[in-house]
Amino acid sequence: MASRGGDPSGFVGRGVCMMSNSWRDKQHPNLINFLATFLAANSYRLNFLSVSPDFIFNNGGTSVAFVFETNWDSEKEAAVFSRVNTLKRQFKHLYVAVVLPTGEQIDSFNKSYFKYGMELGCPTFVPVCDPEMGFEKIVRIAHARGVCKKQDIITTMRDERAQAVECMDAFLRVLTSIPGIDSHDANALAQAIGSIEAIAKASKEFILENTDLSTEKAERIFRFFRDPQYYLSPKIN
Repeated sequence: MASRGGDPSGFVGRGVCMMSNSWRDKQHPNLINFLATFLAANSYRLNFLSVSPDFIFNNGGTSVAFVFETNWDSEKEAAVFSRVNTLKRQFKHLYVAVVLPTGEQIDSFNKSYFKYGMELGCPTFVPVCDPEMGFEKIVRIAHARGVCKKQDIITTMRDERAQAVECMDAFLRVLTSIPGIDSHDANALAQAIGSIEAIAKASKEFILENTDLSTEKAERIFRFFRDPQYYLSPKIN
C-alpha cells in the first residue's frame, strides 16, 4: 500500500480525529497505520470511538463528519445512500469520500447518485482514486473548516470562490457523464438554465430554446433525468 507521509502543504492541524471502531475493523491494517501516521504528522490526536459517521474531526471549534467508502460496491449502494441521507440530517458539516479507481466504478456511482435522488452539494461527495488520497482530502477539508471559523470576511469570501470553482467542476463532471454531452454543452446548460436540479426539470423544448444544443442532445438530457432504463443502460461510446 502506498505511503505519502506528511502533508506537503505543511499545515498543522492541532485537532482531534474520532474514527469509528466499526469502520476501522473493516479496513486493511496497512491503511489504518497510514492514517494514524498521517494524523500524527499533522498534529491531530486520534481516538477510536463508537460514532455514527466513519470520522468526526474537531478542529478550531468546528465539527466535521465524514463517510469514507474505500471500496465502492454497486450491490451495497442502497445501504450507502440510506446512511448518507440519515447522517446529513444529524450533522451540519458532512462530506462523503468515495474511492473510484476504475471507469466502471465511476459510471456505477454516477448512476446510483441520480437513482437515489441526491441533491448536488448536500452533502458534498469527494471522488478519489485511492484510500490514501481520500484520507488526505478528508484531513484537508476538516482543517479548512477549522481555519475558516477563524478567518476574517475577506479570506472567507476567497475560500467560497474556490469552493464555487470546485462545485462547477463537479457540475461539469455530472453533465459530461451523459452520453454525447461535452464540456461546451455543459457550460451552455449552466449559463442558460443553471443548476443540475433546474436542468433535470427542463423540458426538451426549453433546452432547445435556450441553448445551441441539437435536438438529439436535448432528447438525451431529457431522457437521462427521467428514464431509468436510459440512465442505467451502458454508456454510449
